[in-house]
Amino acid sequence: MAKGSVRKKGKKWYYRFYVEDASGNLVQKECVGTESKSETEKLLRQAMDDYESKKFIAKSENITVGELLDIWAEEELKTGTLSNGTVQNYLGAITNIKKHPISERKLKNVTSEHLQAFFDLLSFGGTYPDGSERKGYSKDYIRSFSAVLQQSFRFAVSPKQYITFNPMQYIKLKKQAEDVDLFSDDEVEEGIQPISHEDYERLIEYLKVKNPPAILPIQIAYYAGLRIGEVCGLTWQDINLEEQCLTIKRSIRYDGTKHKNIIGPTKRKKVRIVDFGDTLTEILKTARKKQLKSRMQYGELYHRNFYKEAQDKNRVYYEYYHLDGTEEIPVDYKEISFVCLRPDGCLELPSTLSIACRSVAKQLDGFENFPYFPCGFRIRAKIRENTYHFTI
Repeated sequence: MAKGSVRKKGKKWYYRFYVEDASGNLVQKECVGTESKSETEKLLRQAMDDYESKKFIAKSENITVGELLDIWAEEELKTGTLSNGTVQNYLGAITNIKKHPISERKLKNVTSEHLQAFFDLLSFGGTYPDGSERKGYSKDYIRSFSAVLQQSFRFAVSPKQYITFNPMQYIKLKKQAEDVDLFSDDEVEEGIQPISHEDYERLIEYLKVKNPPAILPIQIAYYAGLRIGEVCGLTWQDINLEEQCLTIKRSIRYDGTKHKNIIGPTKRKKVRIVDFGDTLTEILKTARKKQLKSRMQYGELYHRNFYKEAQDKNRVYYEYYHLDGTEEIPVDYKEISFVCLRPDGCLELPSTLSIACRSVAKQLDGFENFPYFPCGFRIRAKIRENTYHFTI
């Protein structure tokens, strides 16, 4: 039976217990708990029960690739210094890797050839183990898989000593050759999808009929050059209408593992100030008046927006919530005054904007390649030869 104990370091409690390493020697394993001693003791009991029942935590001959990924995620990924967004991206990659048979292969039997075949399937597509035919993924998407496996196998070599070398070091990420029309008259500039001002006005007219709440965030993104997650994270306190500038502090994204919308830092984790002109000033003034009018019309059914601090391991993040005037507000909720609201006061979220943009791409002529707005996309009104452009 594993023996364990808890101890306090700073504000937090830690739990530790002994496990057998690959040589059969007892080694101490320590993990971060919470600020509560009783909760940390509960985590200790769960960890020891898990160890006793599975016996794979420190035994390399029993560990599969999927189990390695779980151990690496708990012990290194979640407790590291990567941003919350990157952590969730890597956790999503782990979920997808574990759907492939390579995750069931014993760690000691995995070769570079197995891994190369897995990445070639991701790059070029083909027949998957479930019999389905799929196309290859984008280069950026595959990089997240590579980063996860590179770091987890490095972790398996040291400090874990499950294996003696990292088979990922020999992997090459291949890409499909791009078909280029040598005789096309179209001018293509990498990273930019041009849209004329006339098309922008057509887009706004379309949204007035199909999805009015999507108009304001797209207008802000267009005139200020912001990512859509940053636009959704704007509050009225961030905007100075007199000086015609706004401060970018935060971004909003949907966390698929937690099934919640998370308020976090911007992609570069930096606060920046963006200037804007008279057009956006008038748009914002009009939006503010409409929101005050909606609050009066909805009365107690008008929604207020909140955030709540949450923790996972030693990582802090902020969950988004909304409540109408009839609901009791929990003591740990803090109100926040967002700019981009739906008529009932709820925040217009990046996920709902993605749906709106998919509709635009399908229904509006000339917008077939319109961005679907994951948080990384942004629209910028960038004047070049009298043409406005999308910048991605």
